Amino acid sequence: MNTKTTAVLAGLAALFLAAFPATAAPAAATTGTTGTTAQAAGTALGACGPGRLCLWPKADFKGRPWAYELATTDIESCVALPAGASAQSLAVRTGRPVTAYQSAECAETGEFETYPGKGTWVPQTPYEVRAFKIWER
Repeated sequence: MNTKTTAVLAGLAALFLAAFPATAAPAAATTGTTGTTAQAAGTALGACGPGRLCLWPKADFKGRPWAYELATTDIESCVALPAGASAQSLAVRTGRPVTAYQSAECAETGEFETYPGKGTWVPQTPYEVRAFKIWER
């Protein structure tokens, strides 16, 4: 590679890094089962660290999220959000599948959906989420 090519590549890399800082969520994260990206739809992804399940009270990752980690959450147990609370967007970064329930008791008579655990970002759930289960795999 010559000096001119190296300089051009370095400049492009600097522009890319400025536009997409290391703290940003991955651009290829999916929004549930639609297969489109939240960023492509014009929605900024909410902040949710690796190994966590994050749920926001409003659509498009708005409001103060509830964050749950595997170390402090019982696997395959129904975990209800705080009394009277519900979520309308979520991010699953647990590495394990998560089922979100409309029912605060994880009843399957209401709506529920299971999301993959390797970086699923859902800016608008199809129902208000009141509880969840994190599965073994």
